[in-house]
Amino acid sequence: MNWLLVILGAMVGAPLRYLTDRAVQLRHDTVFPWGTLVVNVSGSLVLGLLTGAAAAGHAPPHLQLLLGMGLCGALTTYSTFSYETLRLTENGAGFFAAANVIASVTAGLGAAFTGAAFARALWG
Repeated sequence: MNWLLVILGAMVGAPLRYLTDRAVQLRHDTVFPWGTLVVNVSGSLVLGLLTGAAAAGHAPPHLQLLLGMGLCGALTTYSTFSYETLRLTENGAGFFAAANVIASVTAGLGAAFTGAAFARALWG
C-alpha cells in the first residue's frame, strides 16, 4: 500500500512540475531557470509544512508518503537544477549560474524553514 501512495502523489507532482515550469518560464524572457526555481521552492515549502505537521503529530505516515515522497519528490528536481546550472556555466552565463545556486539554496531552505515554522505555529 505504501508504494501506491508514493505513486499516486508522483502522478500529481510530475505533471504539476512540468506545467508549472513551462508556465513560469514562458513569462520570462531570460536564460535564468525561473520555472525550476519556483517548483523547487514551492516543494520545499510544502515539505517543510508537512515535516512540521508530522513532528507535531498532525500528519500521519500515509500522508507523508503521499505528499512528501510522492508529490514533493516528483515536483522538486535537483537534477534539473544541476543540469540548468551546468548549462548556464557552459554557455558563458556564469552570473546566472551563480545566482541560480545562491537563490535556489537560500530560497529552498528558507521555504522549508518557513513551512516548518508555520506548522509549529498552527499545531504547536
